[in-house]
Amino acid sequence: MLNMKKLLGLSEEGYRDFKKAVAAVVASNLTLFLPFVVIIESVKTLLQPLMTGGAALDTGRLWLLLGVGGGAAVLYFFVYRHEYRKTYTTAYSESEKIRIEVAEHIRQLPLSFFNKKDLTELTTNIMADCTTIEHVMSHVAPGLAGHTITDVLVCALLAVYDWRMALALFAALPVAFALVLGSKKVQATLGERHINAKLAVADQVQEYLEGIKVVKAFGLAGEKSAALEGALRKMKNEAMRFEGLTGVFIALATMVLQVGLGLIVLTGTLLLTGGGLDVITFLTFILIGAKIYSPIIIILTLLPEFFYFLISTKRMQDLRREPVMDGAEEFSPASFDITLERVSFAYHDEDVIKDVSLVIPQGSVTAFVGPSGSGKSTLARLIARFWDPREGTIRMGGVNIRDLNPETLLRHISVVFQDVVLFNDTVMNNIRIGREGASDSDVFAAAGAARCDGFIRALPQGYNTVIGENGSTLSGGERQRVSIARALLKDAPIVLLDEATASLDPENETEIQGAISALVKNRTVIVIAHRLRTVLTAAKIAVLDKGRLVEEGSGATLLARNGLFARLYRIQQESLGWGVSR
Repeated sequence: MLNMKKLLGLSEEGYRDFKKAVAAVVASNLTLFLPFVVIIESVKTLLQPLMTGGAALDTGRLWLLLGVGGGAAVLYFFVYRHEYRKTYTTAYSESEKIRIEVAEHIRQLPLSFFNKKDLTELTTNIMADCTTIEHVMSHVAPGLAGHTITDVLVCALLAVYDWRMALALFAALPVAFALVLGSKKVQATLGERHINAKLAVADQVQEYLEGIKVVKAFGLAGEKSAALEGALRKMKNEAMRFEGLTGVFIALATMVLQVGLGLIVLTGTLLLTGGGLDVITFLTFILIGAKIYSPIIIILTLLPEFFYFLISTKRMQDLRREPVMDGAEEFSPASFDITLERVSFAYHDEDVIKDVSLVIPQGSVTAFVGPSGSGKSTLARLIARFWDPREGTIRMGGVNIRDLNPETLLRHISVVFQDVVLFNDTVMNNIRIGREGASDSDVFAAAGAARCDGFIRALPQGYNTVIGENGSTLSGGERQRVSIARALLKDAPIVLLDEATASLDPENETEIQGAISALVKNRTVIVIAHRLRTVLTAAKIAVLDKGRLVEEGSGATLLARNGLFARLYRIQQESLGWGVSR
């Protein structure tokens, strides 16, 4: 019981509810023995005339026992209802808390964690693993503990009644449990393989659905379906292997357990013929023996399920032990200038940012440019503390951002990502994500500044139009402008634009540039851009190449220097004259 809190990952309230559930199961089990007491007493009453040489049958006692039996049935109804509430209802409530806690924990993890975990596994943690825990909390653990306590109590009482018959009754029990417990390692190995097979199926299903456009476009249905079909077949085989072998051990243990009934009859007969046991005691043990094996068989059946559950619990515990990014909750700097001091960062032990030192002044635009893979987006995410540098320091207003809670830091930063993420909700609510509780007029103003008010009002329900999963009903440029409207609504002192104009046509790009220009006043703006002509007027341009800062300065200065920036700029200008010809 003491370890159940850790095994199940319960809260204090959940652990208290679990102990109440176990007590309710014990009470329910003990209540079920009342009918057997009534039956035994009825048999004694019926046999009394035969044993006393023809005395009158005590019908009054039989009617009393009948009333007690009816009362026991009513009592069991209320006791079982209490058990249901304490097991199922509380288990589902605790499962909800665990899911929310896990989701909150994942939200606070650094993005470096997601580089080594795929979405399928995390989805399995929140849904499948939590469902397993929910099932064990409601159907397995309380019953396992409750039946065990009940059997120990009954065994002790029977031993007091007649230790010889009690010993015969429970003689096969150690062998039966040894069979199930001895196979724990084999069950754990097969259970792990089964879970891995299920994860592989989930991964294949997600990949197949996400890539369905490519599958259709290139006629890859057969090839891609084969991978999914193979994963499904492997999961089926692993499930059959796991269930089959587990069933064999349970069947053997149950067969061994049934030997106990034969031992009761044999021992009772020998004692009865030898004068060491009366008929009533003999019948009592036969009746109770038939009843006591039911919860023991339930325990034997639940144990393999509990072993399987421990695999999910370990995965969940490993996730919950992942260190979150924390820090100070208060942050009120005198300025919002940003300083990078010899910053280095690595993905999978390979440096992608190498010894970068840079000052980003407040109230001006600083652009990060460079070839693809040069580290522009990574450096911007380090500033937002999506990750922490491997070496070096990033300061904001003189404060080391590693000392700040990421959520506290991000309250001062508006981010427009290159890959826009919208939710299957109304346009209004998607923009309002920028500032919770913002009024409708504030949302309209932000949308107008982001040049998206016109196309939004042209939608079927205007701002109340549901835009589908990730804004699937909008074009790429429209989705990007909604994302920019969020940043405008947030009105943070620092703005981070990661390829904010990448998906826009020339007309929309011109409008968005006007909206972005409005953000510069009294704000620190960081722009990541491939189109170098869009950042020529930035106060500072930082040129990155293979993770290193190779140039910095104004656009005119860098063009005159004739370095990497000037070369990239010339290449882009030359590409403007490219066209398709026959």
